[in-house]
Amino acid sequence: MRLISMNRIALAVALLLAIPAVPTIAQSAAPPNSGDQFKDTSTLKPPAGARVAVIEYEDLECPACAHAFPIVQQAIAHYNIPFIRHDFPLRMHIWSFDAAVIARYMQDKIGAKEAEAYRGAVFANQTSIASKEDLQNFTRHYFQTHGHEMPFVIDPTGQFTREVEADRSLGERIGLSHTPSIFVVTAHHWTQVTDVSLLYQTIDTALAEAPAVARPVSRSRTAHKK
Repeated sequence: MRLISMNRIALAVALLLAIPAVPTIAQSAAPPNSGDQFKDTSTLKPPAGARVAVIEYEDLECPACAHAFPIVQQAIAHYNIPFIRHDFPLRMHIWSFDAAVIARYMQDKIGAKEAEAYRGAVFANQTSIASKEDLQNFTRHYFQTHGHEMPFVIDPTGQFTREVEADRSLGERIGLSHTPSIFVVTAHHWTQVTDVSLLYQTIDTALAEAPAVARPVSRSRTAHKK
């Protein structure tokens, strides 16, 4: 009898594991009812000690990301809240992965402000970059005009490539399908912002609902390692 009972338990567990995960609808969205479906939203939370943060998955070849870029940057500066960027180069795009690797190189070797300025310049010049060769020419000129020496090989150890791949894998784990994917997050709630013009309003709502914390946190960072 005990053997039969144990077999039944094992069968029940196997059946539960075989059931595919039910997609999760956005907890809330701005505007309402505009959110996507996701597979795993466990990472959509602010850094420890932060009331509210903005998380964005972006693609440097994405026109919508170019439109959102200055709005997001102005918002996090205005509210002085953490910003967590993840690179999510869409697989159909030709040069966005390489651009993300270059931005990671600049952040690590030159500085965060310079990397942010490079991202902004790439967004501003998207229409003139149609290939990997165009990106290399643009980047070489950018380095020269900003007083930096462009290395012959940007990522000799593969460090920055691995970081971008890790970001993209994380986005795929969440179930992202497009960029930008922008979230305003608190410890207990997150909102997908599908219309970036509603970002300020969404942050205001989150700050009003989130409890105060005892200490300030760093304003912004780009996630490197998972």
